[in-house]
Amino acid sequence: MPLLNENYQNLEESYLFAEIARRVSKYEEAHPDQKIIRLGIGDVTKPLTKKAIAALHEAVDMQAVSETFKGYGPEKGYEFLRNAISAYYKRNGADVDPDTIFISDGAKSDTGNITDLFAKDNVVLVPDPVYPVYVDTNIMDGRKIVYINGTAENNFLPMPDPSIKADLIYLCSPNNPTGACYDKEQLKCWIDYARSNQAVILFDAAYEAFVSQPGLPHSIYEIEGAKECAIEFCSLSKTAGFTGTRCSYTVIPKELVFTASNGVEMSLHAMWNRRHSTKFNGTPYIVQYAAAAVFTEEGMAECQANIDYYRENARIISQVLDQKKIPYTGGVNSPYIWFECPKGMESWEFFDYLLENAQVVGTPGAGFGENGKNYFRLTAFGQHESTKEAMKRFDQLF
Repeated sequence: MPLLNENYQNLEESYLFAEIARRVSKYEEAHPDQKIIRLGIGDVTKPLTKKAIAALHEAVDMQAVSETFKGYGPEKGYEFLRNAISAYYKRNGADVDPDTIFISDGAKSDTGNITDLFAKDNVVLVPDPVYPVYVDTNIMDGRKIVYINGTAENNFLPMPDPSIKADLIYLCSPNNPTGACYDKEQLKCWIDYARSNQAVILFDAAYEAFVSQPGLPHSIYEIEGAKECAIEFCSLSKTAGFTGTRCSYTVIPKELVFTASNGVEMSLHAMWNRRHSTKFNGTPYIVQYAAAAVFTEEGMAECQANIDYYRENARIISQVLDQKKIPYTGGVNSPYIWFECPKGMESWEFFDYLLENAQVVGTPGAGFGENGKNYFRLTAFGQHESTKEAMKRFDQLF
């Protein structure tokens, strides 16, 4: 009989979005005539841009003839895409070497898989509220997790606590679920904290394309010292609508070198390259070819038009919350709006109330941690018409 990873017993019974799906399915079975509007899971609704679609078609045609056919590609990703991503970083004020970029199938995958590089006895620091994947993947590995509180008082942007000693630090900015965004000075504080503790920041920048306020960073590498302590994850899921197409990238600077217990220096870049090459055969060529088209001037302009569409949805949601005087964060530099549940309700209670009385689905804040139990998340990824209708129903409830 095999010995099992008994850490799985420490996980919540159901992943957050699976529980949401279960409750919605149960309601649909009981009320088949009701039209449900989903503003919960952060899935996009706008199709891939013309530039990306044209590149996909071109790449498919290339696969049809032997002269341009591509089989196994480089595990790190094709050089043409890594160069395009490096150039994109440069336009945003960050110098990122193409050789430090690894192409993958999703930031969710990499933020979970990156734990392979670290021993089980590391202490992991995560903000609360937090994207559940950071917590669950470390529970699966049996690591100790400590929390730092994100609250309305600190605008859901917790800062380092010198009394807490951690080895791995998860940060997400713009944040999922709260929509809050660190400025450069705040990130510099985290970098200084990480360097003083010889810790590694695992920085999730999946929503960087939604940053609209001047001066706010799109990448942690815009801040001095980040290459000595930070790994960054980013994705085209929200930037370019690749939620179903699947393409992301992770940056691991070569400066991230630590001494092992036997005195040997080990490079996180080299370790990830070894892990990536062993457990991953690469993102499909046609997907990488389309991703490279996204980073062209025309491609980014098309993506920005879609992002502006979602920003208008965020404005529609925020306008109703303003009218109702309901406190919230997000919606400006993020597709998420995080607000305090009305009438003193807790988040799962509010979820059921909103579903039963307005047929609108959001995400209960309790699924993101203890500090989310009285908060709720709506996404701006719907269609204009459905978002307007959802907020009309919301308005009539309160």
